[in-house]
Amino acid sequence: MKEDQLIKIRRELHQIPELGFKEFETQKYLLNIIDSFPQDYLTVEKWETGIFVKVKGNDPEKTVGYRADIDGLPLEESTGLTFSSKHKGRMHACGHDFHMTVALAALENLAQDPPKNNIVFMFQPAEEGPGGAEPMLQSNAMQRCKPDVIFALHIAPDLPVGTVSSRAGLLFANTSELFIDLKGKGGHAAYPHQTKDMVVAASFLVTNFQQIVSRRVDPLDSAVITVGKITGGTVQNIIAEDARLEGTIRTMSPQAMIEVKKEIEKMVKGAEISNDCSISIDYGSNYYQVENDADYVQAFTEIVSQTGYIYEEAAPAMTGEDFGYMLKEIPGFMFWLGVNSEAGLHHSKLNPDEKALEVGKSIVVEGLRKL
Repeated sequence: MKEDQLIKIRRELHQIPELGFKEFETQKYLLNIIDSFPQDYLTVEKWETGIFVKVKGNDPEKTVGYRADIDGLPLEESTGLTFSSKHKGRMHACGHDFHMTVALAALENLAQDPPKNNIVFMFQPAEEGPGGAEPMLQSNAMQRCKPDVIFALHIAPDLPVGTVSSRAGLLFANTSELFIDLKGKGGHAAYPHQTKDMVVAASFLVTNFQQIVSRRVDPLDSAVITVGKITGGTVQNIIAEDARLEGTIRTMSPQAMIEVKKEIEKMVKGAEISNDCSISIDYGSNYYQVENDADYVQAFTEIVSQTGYIYEEAAPAMTGEDFGYMLKEIPGFMFWLGVNSEAGLHHSKLNPDEKALEVGKSIVVEGLRKL
Protein backbone atom coordinates (compact mmCIF):
# COMPACT_ATOMS: atom_id res chain seq x y z
CA MET A 1 0.00 0.00 0.00
CA LYS A 2 1.57 3.27 -1.15
CA GLU A 3 1.69 6.45 0.93
CA ASP A 4 -1.09 8.18 -1.01
CA GLN A 5 -3.36 5.18 -0.39
CA LEU A 6 -2.53 5.24 3.33
CA ILE A 7 -3.41 8.93 3.51
CA LYS A 8 -6.66 8.41 1.59
CA ILE A 9 -7.81 5.62 3.91
CA ARG A 10 -6.81 7.53 7.03
CA ARG A 11 -8.74 10.60 5.91
CA GLU A 12 -11.83 8.62 5.03
CA LEU A 13 -11.75 6.93 8.43
CA HIS A 14 -11.16 10.27 10.12
CA GLN A 15 -14.47 11.53 8.76
CA ILE A 16 -16.59 8.76 10.27
CA PRO A 17 -15.74 8.51 14.00
CA GLU A 18 -18.22 6.49 16.07
CA LEU A 19 -18.55 5.74 19.77
CA GLY A 20 -17.88 2.40 21.44
CA PHE A 21 -19.92 -0.56 20.17
CA LYS A 22 -21.63 1.76 17.67
CA GLU A 23 -18.88 1.55 15.02
CA PHE A 24 -21.24 0.19 12.33
CA GLU A 25 -20.08 2.47 9.52
CA THR A 26 -16.45 1.95 10.53
CA GLN A 27 -16.82 -1.84 10.51
CA LYS A 28 -18.43 -1.74 7.07
CA TYR A 29 -15.62 0.46 5.74
CA LEU A 30 -12.93 -1.83 7.16
CA LEU A 31 -14.59 -4.94 5.72
CA ASN A 32 -14.77 -3.34 2.28
CA ILE A 33 -11.03 -2.61 2.35
CA ILE A 34 -10.20 -6.09 3.67
CA ASP A 35 -12.35 -7.68 0.94
CA SER A 36 -10.16 -5.96 -1.68
CA PHE A 37 -7.05 -7.85 -0.47
CA PRO A 38 -6.05 -11.32 -1.74
CA GLN A 39 -8.21 -13.78 0.20
CA ASP A 40 -6.28 -17.07 -0.23
CA TYR A 41 -4.72 -16.93 3.24
CA LEU A 42 -7.35 -14.86 5.08
CA THR A 43 -10.17 -15.84 7.42
CA VAL A 44 -12.45 -12.94 8.41
CA GLU A 45 -14.90 -13.01 11.30
CA LYS A 46 -17.02 -10.21 12.72
CA TRP A 47 -17.34 -9.77 16.50
CA GLU A 48 -19.81 -7.17 17.75
CA THR A 49 -18.73 -4.05 15.80
CA GLY A 50 -15.14 -5.30 15.56
CA ILE A 51 -13.35 -7.76 13.28
CA PHE A 52 -10.91 -10.67 13.55
CA VAL A 53 -8.74 -11.39 10.52
CA LYS A 54 -6.48 -14.44 10.55
CA VAL A 55 -3.60 -14.77 8.09
CA LYS A 56 -2.49 -18.37 7.59
CA GLY A 57 1.28 -18.77 7.81
CA ASN A 58 3.45 -20.87 5.49
CA ASP A 59 5.07 -22.95 8.22
CA PRO A 60 3.53 -21.80 11.50
CA GLU A 61 5.11 -22.44 14.87
CA LYS A 62 2.97 -19.87 16.70
CA THR A 63 0.36 -17.14 16.22
CA VAL A 64 1.31 -13.47 16.46
CA GLY A 65 -1.46 -11.00 17.28
CA TYR A 66 -1.89 -7.34 16.44
CA ARG A 67 -4.63 -5.11 17.83
CA ALA A 68 -5.99 -1.84 16.43
CA ASP A 69 -8.75 0.08 18.23
CA ILE A 70 -11.47 1.61 16.06
CA ASP A 71 -13.73 3.95 18.07
CA GLY A 72 -13.77 7.74 18.33
CA LEU A 73 -14.47 10.26 21.09
CA PRO A 74 -17.52 12.40 21.98
CA LEU A 75 -15.74 15.62 21.00
CA GLU A 76 -16.48 18.36 18.46
CA GLU A 77 -13.56 18.68 16.04
CA SER A 78 -11.98 22.12 15.54
CA THR A 79 -9.01 21.34 13.28
CA GLY A 80 -10.46 23.09 10.23
CA LEU A 81 -9.20 20.24 8.03
CA THR A 82 -10.91 19.58 4.72
CA PHE A 83 -11.50 16.00 5.88
CA SER A 84 -12.86 16.86 9.32
CA SER A 85 -15.39 14.63 11.02
CA LYS A 86 -18.78 14.40 9.33
CA HIS A 87 -20.35 13.22 12.58
CA LYS A 88 -21.30 16.14 14.81
CA GLY A 89 -19.89 15.86 18.31
CA ARG A 90 -17.61 12.95 17.33
CA MET A 91 -13.90 12.99 16.52
CA HIS A 92 -10.95 10.65 16.11
CA ALA A 93 -9.06 12.66 18.70
CA CYS A 94 -6.99 9.73 19.99
CA GLY A 95 -5.51 8.58 16.70
CA HIS A 96 -7.58 5.47 16.14
CA ASP A 97 -7.94 6.44 12.46
CA PHE A 98 -4.12 6.14 12.31
CA HIS A 99 -4.20 2.85 14.22
CA MET A 100 -6.71 1.30 11.80
CA THR A 101 -4.86 2.55 8.71
CA VAL A 102 -1.54 1.08 9.85
CA ALA A 103 -3.24 -2.24 10.60
CA LEU A 104 -4.90 -2.34 7.17
CA ALA A 105 -1.59 -1.59 5.45
CA ALA A 106 0.17 -4.34 7.39
CA LEU A 107 -2.65 -6.78 6.65
CA GLU A 108 -2.47 -6.07 2.91
CA ASN A 109 1.30 -6.71 2.95
CA LEU A 110 0.89 -10.07 4.69
CA ALA A 111 -2.07 -11.10 2.54
CA GLN A 112 0.08 -10.62 -0.57
CA ASP A 113 3.18 -12.28 0.88
CA PRO A 114 2.19 -14.60 3.77
CA PRO A 115 4.67 -14.89 6.67
CA LYS A 116 6.01 -18.01 8.34
CA ASN A 117 3.73 -17.83 11.39
CA ASN A 118 0.00 -17.38 11.69
CA ILE A 119 -1.07 -13.78 12.24
CA VAL A 120 -4.32 -12.51 13.76
CA PHE A 121 -5.47 -8.89 13.42
CA MET A 122 -8.00 -7.62 15.94
CA PHE A 123 -9.93 -4.49 15.02
CA GLN A 124 -11.27 -3.75 18.49
CA PRO A 125 -14.27 -1.56 19.31
CA ALA A 126 -14.91 0.56 22.40
CA GLU A 127 -11.40 1.27 23.68
CA GLU A 128 -12.46 4.75 24.79
CA GLY A 129 -15.41 3.24 26.65
CA PRO A 130 -17.02 1.17 27.92
CA GLY A 131 -14.07 -1.12 27.14
CA GLY A 132 -13.92 -3.61 24.30
CA ALA A 133 -10.65 -5.43 24.96
CA GLU A 134 -11.81 -7.57 27.88
CA PRO A 135 -15.00 -8.94 26.26
CA MET A 136 -13.17 -9.39 22.95
CA LEU A 137 -10.48 -11.37 24.77
CA GLN A 138 -13.10 -13.62 26.34
CA SER A 139 -15.08 -14.16 23.13
CA ASN A 140 -15.40 -17.49 21.35
CA ALA A 141 -13.91 -15.85 18.26
CA MET A 142 -10.73 -15.05 20.20
CA GLN A 143 -10.50 -18.58 21.55
CA ARG A 144 -10.48 -19.89 17.99
CA CYS A 145 -7.43 -17.82 17.05
CA LYS A 146 -5.86 -16.76 20.35
CA PRO A 147 -2.28 -15.52 19.72
CA ASP A 148 0.85 -16.57 21.60
CA VAL A 149 2.20 -13.02 21.54
CA ILE A 150 0.42 -9.73 20.91
CA PHE A 151 1.36 -6.10 20.34
CA ALA A 152 -0.19 -2.75 19.45
CA LEU A 153 0.76 0.87 18.89
CA HIS A 154 -0.53 4.22 20.08
CA ILE A 155 0.23 7.52 18.42
CA ALA A 156 2.44 9.95 20.42
CA PRO A 157 1.85 13.62 19.51
CA ASP A 158 4.94 14.75 21.42
CA LEU A 159 7.38 12.49 19.53
CA PRO A 160 8.77 13.32 16.08
CA VAL A 161 7.93 11.26 13.03
CA GLY A 162 10.44 8.43 12.68
CA THR A 163 10.75 7.89 16.43
CA VAL A 164 9.03 5.12 18.40
CA SER A 165 9.13 4.54 22.13
CA SER A 166 8.35 1.80 24.62
CA ARG A 167 9.71 0.22 27.76
CA ALA A 168 9.86 -3.08 29.61
CA GLY A 169 7.40 -3.31 32.48
CA LEU A 170 4.70 -0.77 33.29
CA LEU A 171 3.87 1.57 30.39
CA PHE A 172 0.31 2.76 31.19
CA ALA A 173 -1.54 3.01 34.49
CA ASN A 174 -4.54 1.27 36.02
CA THR A 175 -7.56 3.52 35.53
CA SER A 176 -11.09 3.78 36.86
CA GLU A 177 -13.92 6.18 36.22
CA LEU A 178 -15.48 7.81 39.27
CA PHE A 179 -19.08 9.00 39.56
CA ILE A 180 -20.49 10.19 42.90
CA ASP A 181 -24.10 11.25 43.40
CA LEU A 182 -25.12 13.20 46.52
CA LYS A 183 -28.69 13.59 47.78
CA GLY A 184 -29.64 16.02 50.53
CA LYS A 185 -32.41 18.54 51.18
CA GLY A 186 -32.84 21.78 49.25
CA GLY A 187 -34.32 25.03 50.42
CA HIS A 188 -34.06 28.80 50.61
CA ALA A 189 -30.57 30.25 50.77
CA ALA A 190 -31.63 32.40 53.74
CA TYR A 191 -32.47 29.31 55.85
CA PRO A 192 -29.45 26.97 55.52
CA HIS A 193 -30.17 25.35 58.89
CA GLN A 194 -33.31 23.84 57.40
CA THR A 195 -31.44 22.20 54.51
CA LYS A 196 -28.76 19.63 53.70
CA ASP A 197 -26.47 21.49 51.26
CA MET A 198 -24.98 19.16 48.65
CA VAL A 199 -22.68 21.81 47.17
CA VAL A 200 -20.94 21.98 50.55
CA ALA A 201 -20.81 18.17 50.81
CA ALA A 202 -19.44 17.83 47.27
CA SER A 203 -16.80 20.50 47.94
CA PHE A 204 -15.74 18.65 51.09
CA LEU A 205 -15.15 15.49 49.08
CA VAL A 206 -13.24 17.18 46.26
CA THR A 207 -10.88 18.88 48.72
CA ASN A 208 -10.33 15.87 50.92
CA PHE A 209 -9.76 13.37 48.11
CA GLN A 210 -6.34 14.93 47.63
CA GLN A 211 -5.37 13.77 51.11
CA ILE A 212 -5.73 10.20 49.87
CA VAL A 213 -2.93 10.73 47.37
CA SER A 214 -0.68 12.68 49.74
CA ARG A 215 -1.32 10.72 52.95
CA ARG A 216 -2.74 7.29 52.12
CA VAL A 217 -0.75 6.13 49.07
CA ASP A 218 2.81 4.86 49.44
CA PRO A 219 5.04 7.76 48.28
CA LEU A 220 7.09 5.24 46.28
CA ASP A 221 3.91 4.34 44.40
CA SER A 222 1.82 6.84 42.38
CA ALA A 223 -1.84 7.76 42.18
CA VAL A 224 -4.03 10.52 40.79
CA ILE A 225 -7.61 11.40 41.73
CA THR A 226 -9.07 14.01 39.40
CA VAL A 227 -12.60 15.39 39.63
CA GLY A 228 -13.16 16.91 36.22
CA LYS A 229 -16.83 17.84 36.52
CA ILE A 230 -19.10 19.09 39.32
CA THR A 231 -22.81 19.71 38.91
CA GLY A 232 -25.25 20.84 41.58
CA GLY A 233 -28.02 23.30 42.26
CA THR A 234 -30.35 25.26 40.03
CA VAL A 235 -30.00 28.95 40.90
CA GLN A 236 -27.86 31.16 43.15
CA ASN A 237 -30.38 31.60 46.00
CA ILE A 238 -31.54 28.00 46.36
CA ILE A 239 -29.48 25.52 48.37
CA ALA A 240 -28.72 22.48 46.27
CA GLU A 241 -30.54 19.26 47.06
CA ASP A 242 -28.46 17.22 44.60
CA ALA A 243 -24.88 17.25 43.36
CA ARG A 244 -22.73 15.01 41.19
CA LEU A 245 -18.99 14.55 40.89
CA GLU A 246 -17.42 12.97 37.81
CA GLY A 247 -13.76 12.08 37.72
CA THR A 248 -11.05 9.51 37.23
CA ILE A 249 -8.57 7.50 39.30
CA ARG A 250 -5.11 6.52 38.01
CA THR A 251 -2.59 4.31 39.82
CA MET A 252 0.70 2.64 38.99
CA SER A 253 -0.25 -0.67 40.63
CA PRO A 254 -3.44 -2.73 41.00
CA GLN A 255 -3.01 -2.73 44.80
CA ALA A 256 -2.88 1.07 44.89
CA MET A 257 -6.19 1.17 42.98
CA ILE A 258 -7.79 -1.07 45.61
CA GLU A 259 -6.46 1.10 48.44
CA VAL A 260 -7.52 4.38 46.81
CA LYS A 261 -11.08 3.10 46.34
CA LYS A 262 -11.21 1.96 49.98
CA GLU A 263 -10.18 5.43 51.12
CA ILE A 264 -12.71 7.12 48.84
CA GLU A 265 -15.44 4.93 50.31
CA LYS A 266 -14.36 5.85 53.87
CA MET A 267 -14.52 9.56 53.05
CA VAL A 268 -17.92 9.17 51.44
CA LYS A 269 -19.27 7.45 54.57
CA GLY A 270 -17.86 10.29 56.68
CA ALA A 271 -19.44 12.88 54.39
CA GLU A 272 -22.80 11.12 54.66
CA ILE A 273 -22.68 11.31 58.46
CA SER A 274 -21.36 14.86 58.75
CA ASN A 275 -23.74 16.24 56.10
CA ASP A 276 -26.74 14.06 56.99
CA CYS A 277 -27.22 12.97 53.38
CA SER A 278 -27.01 9.92 51.13
CA ILE A 279 -24.15 9.37 48.68
CA SER A 280 -23.65 6.65 46.06
CA ILE A 281 -20.50 5.69 44.11
CA ASP A 282 -20.19 4.23 40.62
CA TYR A 283 -16.71 3.34 39.33
CA GLY A 284 -17.84 2.96 35.71
CA SER A 285 -15.20 1.46 33.41
CA ASN A 286 -11.97 0.10 34.88
CA TYR A 287 -8.85 -0.58 32.80
CA TYR A 288 -5.96 -2.79 33.84
CA GLN A 289 -2.39 -1.53 33.55
CA VAL A 290 -0.37 -2.01 30.34
CA GLU A 291 2.55 -4.21 31.43
CA ASN A 292 5.07 -4.87 28.65
CA ASP A 293 7.02 -8.14 28.43
CA ALA A 294 10.76 -7.38 28.74
CA ASP A 295 11.91 -10.02 26.25
CA TYR A 296 9.50 -8.90 23.54
CA VAL A 297 10.37 -5.24 24.09
CA GLN A 298 14.04 -6.13 23.60
CA ALA A 299 13.20 -7.99 20.39
CA PHE A 300 11.15 -4.98 19.27
CA THR A 301 14.04 -2.55 19.80
CA GLU A 302 16.18 -4.71 17.51
CA ILE A 303 13.43 -4.73 14.86
CA VAL A 304 13.18 -0.94 15.01
CA SER A 305 16.94 -0.66 14.61
CA GLN A 306 16.80 -2.88 11.53
CA THR A 307 14.17 -0.64 9.93
CA GLY A 308 16.40 2.42 10.38
CA TYR A 309 14.01 4.32 12.66
CA ILE A 310 14.80 5.73 16.12
CA TYR A 311 13.90 3.97 19.35
CA GLU A 312 13.64 5.84 22.66
CA GLU A 313 13.02 4.51 26.15
CA ALA A 314 9.59 5.64 27.36
CA ALA A 315 8.65 6.79 30.84
CA PRO A 316 5.61 5.24 32.54
CA ALA A 317 2.44 7.29 31.93
CA MET A 318 -0.83 7.74 33.78
CA THR A 319 -2.61 7.13 30.47
CA GLY A 320 -5.23 4.38 30.48
CA GLU A 321 -5.60 1.68 27.80
CA ASP A 322 -7.78 -1.40 27.83
CA PHE A 323 -5.10 -3.26 25.86
CA GLY A 324 -3.78 -4.01 29.36
CA TYR A 325 -6.41 -6.75 29.67
CA MET A 326 -4.94 -8.52 26.66
CA LEU A 327 -1.39 -8.22 27.99
CA LYS A 328 -2.58 -9.62 31.32
CA GLU A 329 -3.27 -12.94 29.54
CA ILE A 330 -0.96 -12.83 26.51
CA PRO A 331 2.69 -11.73 26.59
CA GLY A 332 3.53 -8.77 24.41
CA PHE A 333 3.82 -4.99 24.44
CA MET A 334 2.50 -1.64 23.29
CA PHE A 335 4.62 1.12 21.79
CA TRP A 336 4.31 4.82 21.04
CA LEU A 337 4.47 5.97 17.39
CA GLY A 338 5.71 9.56 16.97
CA VAL A 339 3.29 11.74 14.97
CA ASN A 340 4.49 15.27 15.84
CA SER A 341 1.21 17.07 16.60
CA GLU A 342 1.10 20.42 18.41
CA ALA A 343 -2.23 19.45 19.97
CA GLY A 344 -2.26 16.38 22.20
CA LEU A 345 -4.45 13.33 22.62
CA HIS A 346 -8.16 13.92 23.25
CA HIS A 347 -7.79 17.50 21.98
CA SER A 348 -10.18 18.94 19.39
CA LYS A 349 -7.22 20.15 17.30
CA LEU A 350 -5.18 16.94 17.27
CA ASN A 351 -3.55 16.76 13.82
CA PRO A 352 -0.99 13.94 13.47
CA ASP A 353 1.61 14.11 10.70
CA GLU A 354 0.53 11.62 8.03
CA LYS A 355 4.16 10.79 7.20
CA ALA A 356 4.02 8.63 10.34
CA LEU A 357 1.65 6.19 8.60
CA GLU A 358 4.49 4.76 6.50
CA VAL A 359 6.69 4.49 9.60
CA GLY A 360 3.98 2.61 11.48
CA LYS A 361 3.31 0.27 8.56
CA SER A 362 6.98 -0.63 8.14
CA ILE A 363 7.56 -1.32 11.82
CA VAL A 364 4.34 -3.31 12.31
CA VAL A 365 4.99 -5.47 9.23
CA GLU A 366 8.51 -6.26 10.42
CA GLY A 367 7.22 -6.97 13.92
CA LEU A 368 4.57 -9.38 12.67
CA ARG A 369 7.11 -11.22 10.51
CA LYS A 370 9.92 -11.43 13.05
CA LEU A 371 8.49 -11.64 16.57
